[in-house]
Amino acid sequence: MPSIPPAQPGQSFAEIDTPALVIDLDAFERNLVAMAAFAEAHGIRLRPHAKTHKSPDIALRQIAHGAVGQCCQKVSEAEILVAGGVGDVLVTNEIASPAKLDRLAQLARTAKIGLCVDHPDGVRDAAEAAARHDVVLDVMVEIDVGGRRCGVAPGEGAVRIAEAIARSNTLRFAGLQAYHGAAQHMRSIDERREAIERAGLAARNTVERLSQAGLDCPIVSGAGTGTFELETQSGIWNELQCGSYIFMDADYARNRQADGSPFRSFEHALFIVAQVMSKPVPDRAIIDAGHKTASVDSGMPIPFQREGAIYTKPSDEHGVLTGDPIALPHRGDRLLLVPGHCDPTVNLHDWYVGVRGLHGPDAHVELVWPVAARGAVT
Repeated sequence: MPSIPPAQPGQSFAEIDTPALVIDLDAFERNLVAMAAFAEAHGIRLRPHAKTHKSPDIALRQIAHGAVGQCCQKVSEAEILVAGGVGDVLVTNEIASPAKLDRLAQLARTAKIGLCVDHPDGVRDAAEAAARHDVVLDVMVEIDVGGRRCGVAPGEGAVRIAEAIARSNTLRFAGLQAYHGAAQHMRSIDERREAIERAGLAARNTVERLSQAGLDCPIVSGAGTGTFELETQSGIWNELQCGSYIFMDADYARNRQADGSPFRSFEHALFIVAQVMSKPVPDRAIIDAGHKTASVDSGMPIPFQREGAIYTKPSDEHGVLTGDPIALPHRGDRLLLVPGHCDPTVNLHDWYVGVRGLHGPDAHVELVWPVAARGAVT
């Protein structure tokens, strides 16, 4: 049974049932415009990562602002995006299951579908699936540029895999997947720059070796919200996979710019609205947002614009606010929390509540979107 939305369009902010996942539509739209303008100004493709939002509604708005399509991590996410009207999806992950490859190949009958491989067996399996369904799949070679997750070592090994893709009648070599996930949350700009410079050298070397082997590399894809400016400056990457820029979160806000100030390229646009359900003593307030409402893998949620209030000790359904008693809200009060990590927090919710004028006196619900790919992990 589908859950009941926590609000309906036209309701006031005060009428949203808590806890709920709220989008500040004004900030969200400014973030959309800012990244789209950056990509256009630098002549670089934008393929936002749908693992952040898990929503065809948001994906279509990104595409309307110039994105070439979406990327995602799971086949089930790709299925939901295509069903929602997205016509170009890249699965930026390794797929070792024949059943999942069959599902991807079926999607390729109605949309442009790409995937990544880092082993010759991956080429063989993808080619067999494409042949079974009489389609052609775009395939990128994933290289390890420093993240130490998936990815073949840059250089000759990557070239051998690309050559195998090019020999296939059912696959099309689409380029390199060169994403450095660990670099996104290195706090200083110097750390991030050094990591991306090393990644760029690895990617450039691989592109040169591909050229020597007679293979054109049309796309070098990667980058994230924490480093996209660095990949763009390198001249190596020509496609950005940023995801969190639309929402931002507390962890990205801990990154630092060149002058040491907080990372402010984008605004916080994703919040959890919670309510104080108990205040047993002056220096402790209990809210209705715990582990089942917000992911804490990258740190606790941050009470928004409540200096002196600290979110701590969450349990399944409770969050504890401590700190200056004067700063703490009272029983029945509402507050906004900035999630520590937006992606897994989104995956805990069924609905987005889009609020216009969130921080003003006339804040009201403008739209409600399903988190359509919530739990899509296959």
